[in-house]
Amino acid sequence: MCGIVGYTGPREAYPIILKGLKRLEYRGYDSSGVALLNADLKVYKKKGKVAELEESVVGKDVHAFTGIGHTRWATHGEPSDRNAHPHRSKSGNLAMIHNGIIENYASIKQDLQKKGYEFKSDTDTEVLLNFIEDIKENNNCTTEQALRIALKRVVGAYCVLLIDKDDPETIIAARKGSPLVIGIGKGEHFLASDASPIIEYTKEVVYVNDYEIAIVKPDELILKNLGNEKQTPFIQKLDMELAAIEKGGYDHFMLKEIFDQPGSIFDCLRGRLNADAGTITMSGVENHLPSLINAQRIVMVACGTSWHAGLLAEYLFEDICRIPVEVEYASEFRYRNPVINKGDVIIAISQSGETADTLVALENAKEKGAFIFGVVNAVGSSIARMSNAGAYTHAGPEIGVASTKAFTGQLAVLAMMAFKIGYAKGTIDEKRYQHLLTELWNIPDKVAQILEDTSNIQAIAEKYKDAADFLYLGRGYNFPVALEGALKLKEISYIHAEGYPAAEMKHGPIALVDENLPVVFVATKDKYYEKIVSNVQEIKARKGKVIAVATEGDTVIPGMADDVMYVPDADEALAPLLSVIPLQLLSYYIGIAKGLDVDKPRNLAKSVTVE
Repeated sequence: MCGIVGYTGPREAYPIILKGLKRLEYRGYDSSGVALLNADLKVYKKKGKVAELEESVVGKDVHAFTGIGHTRWATHGEPSDRNAHPHRSKSGNLAMIHNGIIENYASIKQDLQKKGYEFKSDTDTEVLLNFIEDIKENNNCTTEQALRIALKRVVGAYCVLLIDKDDPETIIAARKGSPLVIGIGKGEHFLASDASPIIEYTKEVVYVNDYEIAIVKPDELILKNLGNEKQTPFIQKLDMELAAIEKGGYDHFMLKEIFDQPGSIFDCLRGRLNADAGTITMSGVENHLPSLINAQRIVMVACGTSWHAGLLAEYLFEDICRIPVEVEYASEFRYRNPVINKGDVIIAISQSGETADTLVALENAKEKGAFIFGVVNAVGSSIARMSNAGAYTHAGPEIGVASTKAFTGQLAVLAMMAFKIGYAKGTIDEKRYQHLLTELWNIPDKVAQILEDTSNIQAIAEKYKDAADFLYLGRGYNFPVALEGALKLKEISYIHAEGYPAAEMKHGPIALVDENLPVVFVATKDKYYEKIVSNVQEIKARKGKVIAVATEGDTVIPGMADDVMYVPDADEALAPLLSVIPLQLLSYYIGIAKGLDVDKPRNLAKSVTVE
């Protein structure tokens, strides 16, 4: 969840670290801090966003060529100056930042307290740091050796960056379950949670694996495992441009990323889908087609917005491929004792590719012989490396905490998978296959049509911004869209919202309906259309306020609804790629109307790398 940055080399470290923290702030913004190392070790940290740290450091000595920085999503200890990272050891010689959770920190803390250690924060990180120093002092070993011993004894997830006053050009890093990428420059190295702070300086990177320790100096990078055996760094080229992580003239990253979707969906389809030739080229699918065609069961494993993409994929795969599908929350799946058989296909869906619950769920399933297929956005991520096969969504960096373009990228990939498997299996005929390919190819242009004029959606947002609750309803393929719309509103506006299948409304939620409740219907033209019209009438009969997402040219729904947001016509299997766009915009504009920070909603972080 937290963001970490490090630098060692010939440049001033502080400006590089500060800029990196601003780019990683979507990972956490409860507090931030830096540790700078030259002849002296200086630590500055502050509760609040990175801008508050920057202001607090004005006029202070920030001269250093080695440093580490951290922006925090609080786990142990409330957001405060004292709980902000970096932490210093008892002697003051070591400083460390940490992304993750040390589960057995309490017992380690008790042992250290018996030895006379006193703690200045409530964090597990300060405990780990002093544990490292205690090992170093008692075993007369190096900081690197002490870190290695400590990591063999702790339980949990971590990415740590550690600096030692006695070794001012070195950063020691280690990871397990939390991401770390190292950028390779000329006589300098950059470390970060992801590539966004690095891309400005170099495109050559090394993705550090679990249970590896990196000893990083300006002109040297040494990788070792916990057994002290050297590993060969695998240098990769970043396929990312600096403009992709900047706002590009938009007021917020969320708005930019909503408007990116015609291009991001096209990038997902490009090189894969050829509607004229009637082909889909996906090597991850083609190389393992027998396993996918003959799967007795597919299990979609995901969290949050990605879980909604999985639910839509359940409808797609069962309808088009005739394969039974289960959709699991990774956080539940990992702790149950699920029945996994050899040959089961697990499709893991994650924007970051680092979601902690999903990673552990995959490890368990893989041990039982399941085939793992990853659908991720972040190249080089842990899920991508763990999977037997996979497909990148190519949505580009998503900085806004609330996922938008990553969701539609996931849907596009999953749709292509379903179409290719169904056609190869013979569960859809040539005519249906060609129709679906053409429809999918036209989606980017149709998304662009929706985005041409958003003034109507802005007006609807202003009208309902003070509502206390919302209800989102849909049927069939549009039910997961209703869930996603409700989630977006909760994330961005802090308004309570629920998503339900429209037919389930009468089994409880209709009791909530009165003249003050806005009810959002995802009511595009499909085989459930007449049923959804009846549901709208039931809400209107009880004086509910109806906001509808309707197909252009519809004359029935507009005559019943209080407000309508239109989308172009599309095959019902692909309509969610369109109907979700107005709901993303509605949540954005309501959040703006309420004066909220839509890019950094409270209590949330982009990548959930801890439990």
